[in-house]
Amino acid sequence: MADNWQMVSLLMLFLLGSNTASATVFTLLNRCGYTIWPGTLSGNGAAVLGNGGFSLPPDASTTLTAPPGWSGRFWARTGCNFDDSGKGVCTTGDCGGALNCPGGGAPPVSLAEFTIGIAGTANDKDFYDVSLVDGYNVGLGIKPSGGTGNCQYAGCVADLNGSCPAELQVLESGKVVACKSACAAFNAPEFCCTDEHSRPETCGPTRYSEMFKSACPTAYSYAYDDASSTCTCTGSDYLITFCPSAT
Repeated sequence: MADNWQMVSLLMLFLLGSNTASATVFTLLNRCGYTIWPGTLSGNGAAVLGNGGFSLPPDASTTLTAPPGWSGRFWARTGCNFDDSGKGVCTTGDCGGALNCPGGGAPPVSLAEFTIGIAGTANDKDFYDVSLVDGYNVGLGIKPSGGTGNCQYAGCVADLNGSCPAELQVLESGKVVACKSACAAFNAPEFCCTDEHSRPETCGPTRYSEMFKSACPTAYSYAYDDASSTCTCTGSDYLITFCPSAT
């Protein structure tokens, strides 16, 4: 019995160690100079990271661990005010008036998106990107570490709020706090890639998406901007920096 129990214990330790080794660590770092409230959203029934959302003061960081196969997104909420029960509202990126997001952030919002691979399978690559398809609220960068493959930096370092056209601006007390996508501003098929423009062949870049792309070459600027915006890496951890331009 003792020998059997020892073998079972060793097996459990081995499995736990294997799971830890194959997990992906996300480090979220706030360089914005003001408090943000990162939101997290998991897809395909995957584990919710960071309880869906939390506060992150200036220059502070936190780590979140995702299991193999995890997919989801991260974003910054700004100008939030929550009560003791976690209810409140944010100026940008709000997710239903809750500290712990039950869903995604309201556009316009900059997104860090991930699908994590599973080691030892044909799907061992991580896919990641910074997306401005839903607009922009803060700068955002993704830096892989410890992985193999292309593993390029992805992000939007430029301050798009400062150069946002008047027709896309979101104002709060006279200040531009976010920049809408053309789809959100005009709700037209050619900007939203819908209806007769629902295929890559019929939905190309516009002057608005080209403005985003020029400022942030490695970020998604519209729905079919895949070629220069989807990044891959294998076995990496990731540093996600909010407002990387401040460093």
